[in-house]
Amino acid sequence: MLLYDNPISGNSYKVRLLLAHLGRPYERREVGVLDRSDPRDELAGLNPARRIPTLVLDDGRPLAESNAIIWYLGEGTRFVPADRYDRGRVLQWLFFEQYEHEPAIAVARFLKTYYERPDVWESQREQLTKRGVKALRMLDEGLAGRDWLVGDTMTVADIALYAYTHVADEGGFSLDDRPAIGAWLERVSSQPGHVSIDAA
Repeated sequence: MLLYDNPISGNSYKVRLLLAHLGRPYERREVGVLDRSDPRDELAGLNPARRIPTLVLDDGRPLAESNAIIWYLGEGTRFVPADRYDRGRVLQWLFFEQYEHEPAIAVARFLKTYYERPDVWESQREQLTKRGVKALRMLDEGLAGRDWLVGDTMTVADIALYAYTHVADEGGFSLDDRPAIGAWLERVSSQPGHVSIDAA
């Protein structure tokens, strides 16, 4: 398999983290995220949006969108539940991650830490912070009294939400008042096979 990704991308990290847990071999090809003027011609025939991550399977078929990729890779493993209701709840968290969490936490992180236009960050700081605090509160409430988001083991829902939550401070968010998130982050990072976002 070939993964088009970037080391700073949390969406790419989701895929790398699950592949590490599964012990699946793959190759990586880095795609820039800071200079969006890059035409990304190599991705044109693989992903209509020309975004990362994009995974090319061993048979040459491409698959895009981080949560679609981790769902595909997780099928038939302990990371996607067999129970129909639990599978629905995993999908519920995956949609939450893409619609509520990622657009605030990931965008704030990118603009504050990596984007070389402080004026853009300042113009969006208040809105992104408000939205991100709300998403983190919802995640903390969802984890209250639970070890994992769904069921009694780590699933792709945990992997998806871990990716940007564990670097939320880079977007100016504090997790000090989110005890359930803090304990959950430690559980995720202590699992056998865990790799960090900056692992080569």
